[in-house]
Amino acid sequence: MTQMQQSTADWQALDSAHFLHPFTDHKQMHAKGARIIEKADGVYLWDSDGNKILDAMAGLWCVNVGYGRQELVDAARQQMEALPYYNTFFQTATPPVIELSQLLSEVTPANLNHAFFTNSGSEANDTVVRMARHYWASLGQPDKQVIISRKNAYHGSTMAGASLGGMSTMHAQGGLPIPGITHIGEPYWYQDGGADSPEGYGLKMAQELEQKINELGEHRVAAFIAEPIQGAGGVVIPPDTYWPEISDICRRYQILLVADEVICGFGRTGKWFGSDYYNLQPDLMPIAKGLSSGYLPIAAVMVADHVSRVLIEEGGEFFHGMTYSGHPAACAVACANVRILRDEKIIDHVDTVTGPYLQKKWKSLADHPLVGESRGLGFLGALELVRDKTTRTRYDPVGETGTRCRDACLRLGLVMRAVGDTMIISPPLIMSEAEIDEMIAKVVQGLDETYSGITN
Repeated sequence: MTQMQQSTADWQALDSAHFLHPFTDHKQMHAKGARIIEKADGVYLWDSDGNKILDAMAGLWCVNVGYGRQELVDAARQQMEALPYYNTFFQTATPPVIELSQLLSEVTPANLNHAFFTNSGSEANDTVVRMARHYWASLGQPDKQVIISRKNAYHGSTMAGASLGGMSTMHAQGGLPIPGITHIGEPYWYQDGGADSPEGYGLKMAQELEQKINELGEHRVAAFIAEPIQGAGGVVIPPDTYWPEISDICRRYQILLVADEVICGFGRTGKWFGSDYYNLQPDLMPIAKGLSSGYLPIAAVMVADHVSRVLIEEGGEFFHGMTYSGHPAACAVACANVRILRDEKIIDHVDTVTGPYLQKKWKSLADHPLVGESRGLGFLGALELVRDKTTRTRYDPVGETGTRCRDACLRLGLVMRAVGDTMIISPPLIMSEAEIDEMIAKVVQGLDETYSGITN
């Protein structure tokens, strides 16, 4: 039976019978049936019932150049016709992986000139753990093993990635976190800042890193990892005082700074990377998602020159890698994608035109009676849904209002994600001003419907 012969009910039945989804309550989903997406173009999706949906999440934070870019399809086809696969083990490379490594050295921060390739952001962050520890051991400091991360952070769902993340629901499954990973507070001013000013709160949360280093002993701490802006944690934008203090602490204590750019990278903030926006100089920088705009799975860790020098000259063999590290077709697509972002000046346009336009429209949503705070940066946005704006009190039970809003938006033809009672967006970077207006109108409708449902 071909795809064209299947009805939505047919697909849902097969899905229920055979497919285990990530991050899904299957019993709940099977009761109503999965949403079946069949095609996409630009910023829009179409489901198996023909409904047109505006994708304000760019897939899963990743479809930066939008759907339907023929250049990326052609890049995959041409590479697969020439060389569909070869590994990068055994002192072997392929032209696409070399070409992509060079291209990434040109667009990432100046001190990052080497790339180690993986298949996902989760694998990239697993690589960070092993690489950071191997780096210090190569320098004769094998006790520097501990990685410090943040509560409510998301760094993937593999054993090491989920351990680096600070989400208690994930840690409750599978005996996480693994040893050698610890967490400090997050710079979530709206939720936790209380009466503190954003500036004072940002400093206070950054100084938790210094306190943790002193508690553990500098001789034991290998690295600090954080997203420039926490994505899956609810688009948590740190106060302006936060990152300068963090950077200073890492320098003073000789702790590797790991900027997880899986979400923030490739234009999401209006700059190539969140590190560019915050003027960070990371020692290790995991990238994924926007690297290929999601067209094929690929990720990497960009490595600072002083770290790569040690790994190359003193580290010996690094016993780490994946069958598909530097997959030639994925690398070819990523090269084409990065060139589109660069040559069409998509990121510059977000920075100077559509990003400011989106943020102006987005910030106006703070006037809605359901919204306690509207925050955003570049092509990222969050809305805090609250019962009382003055006290920042949420509805009870927490999460139900966000779910209502998410479902209302979907009925209106908009994908907007709920993180508890925080609504978040991360649209494709090619979204036009007219499409931004359409998105905002649908968000307002979704908020109105949600507010009416919980107050009547």
